[in-house]
Amino acid sequence: MLNTNVTLAQSGVLFGTSGARGLVEQFTPDVCAAFTHAFVSVMQQDFTFDTVAIAIDNRPSSYAMAQACAQALAQLGLKSQYYGVIPTPALAYVAMQQNMPSIMVTGSHIPFDRNGLKFYRPDGEISKQNEQAILSNQVAFSALTELDPLTVNPNAAQQYIQRYVNVFSNTLLQGKRIGIYQHSSAGRDIYPELFSKLGADVVTLERSDVFVPIDTEAVSEQDCQKALDWVTTHKLDALFSTDGDGDRPMLADENGHWLRGDILGLLCSKYLNVEALAIPVSCNTAIEQTELFKTVKRTKIGSPYVIEAFASLLSQYSTVAGFEANGGFLLGSDLSLNQSQSSLTALPTRDAVLPVLAVLALSQATGIAAQVAHLPQRYTHSDRLKDFPTDKSKAIIATVHASPQELLTTLGVNADELIHVDATDGLRLTLVSGLIIHLRPSGNAPEFRCYVEAGNLETAKQWVANVLTAMTRTLANM
Repeated sequence: MLNTNVTLAQSGVLFGTSGARGLVEQFTPDVCAAFTHAFVSVMQQDFTFDTVAIAIDNRPSSYAMAQACAQALAQLGLKSQYYGVIPTPALAYVAMQQNMPSIMVTGSHIPFDRNGLKFYRPDGEISKQNEQAILSNQVAFSALTELDPLTVNPNAAQQYIQRYVNVFSNTLLQGKRIGIYQHSSAGRDIYPELFSKLGADVVTLERSDVFVPIDTEAVSEQDCQKALDWVTTHKLDALFSTDGDGDRPMLADENGHWLRGDILGLLCSKYLNVEALAIPVSCNTAIEQTELFKTVKRTKIGSPYVIEAFASLLSQYSTVAGFEANGGFLLGSDLSLNQSQSSLTALPTRDAVLPVLAVLALSQATGIAAQVAHLPQRYTHSDRLKDFPTDKSKAIIATVHASPQELLTTLGVNADELIHVDATDGLRLTLVSGLIIHLRPSGNAPEFRCYVEAGNLETAKQWVANVLTAMTRTLANM
């Protein structure tokens, strides 16, 4: 017999900002089984259920991991409902409607040699406390000897489409030509049908049989150029895509410029008339400057922290939402849209579809670019250094925290006075000029991230490059 606590400790797999992440070879069948047994044990403390929903992304390793999870459920005498390749929010939505826990096999945007597991309670994403309970849980289980094939239930995809067809007009996108950059996104077969049902003339672009690790917080130069080219070539009114598991959106305007995720979330919240927001500390300060919201609560980075903040906001406000700098939008309360008699039910997990449809609705008459232009002119840019050891990242952050002026001196900004240091998540330095430099280790992979906010985009881009160059030199000297 194996033990969940020992198996997980020996695997080296840890929880990141959202879900357990690790190398593919670390997610052996027995490690997947250990996570499943521990998750079920923790859920059974508060919920009664006989079925657990499972879905996957398009990574080569995901199907076998799902098989292992399903086999572990069978060991427990539980049924599994396998929905195949669908976006994470589609799985979460359908499972919540049926009061089932669920497991999503995905590594989101990280490279294909890595993968992960996301866990959902019957009422939404697991908390950080649930994560610790899973890792410390001690349940005996038998090693897996075989993995049975799984049969796909197609209903989840259709229910996810219907969620938005019910609340948005079927003429919402009439006369609009929308490009969908499919690549290997888990939702690539859902999005064309959804956008078509809302009236769009859909153009599908660059479907890939190879997994593409798109990070919506660090859009590549190649993808920036693709957007510019596709919008011009295909005469698009907008271009839509997502990360690998379909919970982080990318939306390019009619000029082919990708919107930052927090700007997308801001415009979505404006359209939905949200009263109170919970957002990570890394988001653009234009959100507060618009004065559109009664309160804006800033949290650590990661959807569990945003969701944790919903509880206090819901005690004071009727409409509550959150979003992250990566664009994932979390709906914390039910709400009604003006043109619909149907209520949009809360979905407290990152979703890529709602913010895009909301912004397209908001910009029907003006175009997307005009909506962005009317916001306070604060610009953010981010990028990361890959294969940057996490322990080194943490050591650098600690050094900068002890002496932030030393970093500023290295970067040549001595004349710009440091007015605020925020250590909520990583280190966020605000200068009197309005320049904001935010450093943090990635919670999902060995990467060092830098976010910069400034009065214009070129300045933000230049400072990200400056900081990452300095970090590369620092790592070489460690």
